[in-house]
Amino acid sequence: MSLRLFADHCVPTEIIQTLANAGHDVLVLRNYLPKNSDDTEVIANAQRLGSILLSLNGDFADIVTYPPSHFNGIIAIQLRNRPEIIPAVMKRLLAYMDRHPDQGDYRGKLILVESHRIRVR
Repeated sequence: MSLRLFADHCVPTEIIQTLANAGHDVLVLRNYLPKNSDDTEVIANAQRLGSILLSLNGDFADIVTYPPSHFNGIIAIQLRNRPEIIPAVMKRLLAYMDRHPDQGDYRGKLILVESHRIRVR
């Protein structure tokens, strides 16, 4: 089953392409909003499109500012300025998505993806 994701402007093309190649519907911010859009506009647009927000922006991992229960899901990829770990991060994320193929599995959750683990809040 395919997931619908809304990729923030900071998500590298390599990640977008990997997810698209895996059969997921990846909507890219630049096709919907200006690149410099405020975070509240970004997450509101993800909601309007019925998408899980995909971002490297650490602000979206702040559960006080963006309580996961209010959203269709947030996937926060943790690269820590180390693009060389993208393959490991994507392997872990794709395995998680294979085990959780339903869009509803992400609703109300913050998924923190690192090269060595995934945390769900």
